[in-house]
Amino acid sequence: MRLSSSLKLRHLEVFVEVARKMSVTQAAEALGMTQPAATRALRELEAVCGKPLVEKHGRGIRLSSYGELFRDHAGRSLALARDGVALLQGLGEAEGPQVSIGALPTVAADLVPDTLAQLHAGRAPGRFVVMSGGNQYLIEQLRRGSLDVVVGRLPAPETMAGVEFDPLYRERVAVVVAAGHPLAGAAHVPSAVFEDYPVLMPSEGSIIRPLVERMFLEQGLSLPRFPVETVSSSFGRRFVLAHQAVWIISHGVVRPDLQAGTMTALPVNTDSTLGPVGLCTRREHRLSAAAQRFCAALRSHCAALGLR
Repeated sequence: MRLSSSLKLRHLEVFVEVARKMSVTQAAEALGMTQPAATRALRELEAVCGKPLVEKHGRGIRLSSYGELFRDHAGRSLALARDGVALLQGLGEAEGPQVSIGALPTVAADLVPDTLAQLHAGRAPGRFVVMSGGNQYLIEQLRRGSLDVVVGRLPAPETMAGVEFDPLYRERVAVVVAAGHPLAGAAHVPSAVFEDYPVLMPSEGSIIRPLVERMFLEQGLSLPRFPVETVSSSFGRRFVLAHQAVWIISHGVVRPDLQAGTMTALPVNTDSTLGPVGLCTRREHRLSAAAQRFCAALRSHCAALGLR
């Protein structure tokens, strides 16, 4: 059996979407197909591979051991094909190919927008799309080829298959309040502060959540009993400024607020939360000239700010 005559791009699209949603019905809806058509494409792919890729699991499905092995290969192959098409489509456009950037909250407040503003001021060619979201979601979009680069904290090792990380600088978590908060300017923070005021915490599953929990343990502090869990910078900023809340978040998220004097950091030792921030790209993906200019400009901007 010749692979070129048996394997189609649609087979990979269906399998990758099924692997992402663990549902043939939802995968079909996402791809604009009928459920029988998606099922047929999946069965045809299994016939080409000679192995079952999915299996029943309770009332739903899950990937078989063969499907788990095939998932990364299928995702990378699909992403490479999309890269090639996007590159060719962009060659004839005066403004250059589109660059899709995933920006985690720690860089979305100032570093990424400031870098894009510098590129615009220098009239560097390029069309940019910026997507925000959680780390796991953005890395999945990167792996699927929907993003060219993701900027943020180093992801968990188990999510790094097929992904390369280029460090830019290291940052820590900050514990901040509004400038007019009763604790602003305090030389010492009592442990009761996390009981006396509303506390915003990073959500379960976020990269910095385990670091924050470890910080509390190391310093003998009790976790807030009734925290508000969020990684939304807009919600967090509004809540802190309006409701005397304590916000525990990556320093980069509140760097503009600290520089403007609208927030102040509490004297809490957060050294143990120090971790790398950098650029994530797919291993097989060759960045376009516009994407390379963005990455280089971001590195220069971080260096100019003294971040390391």
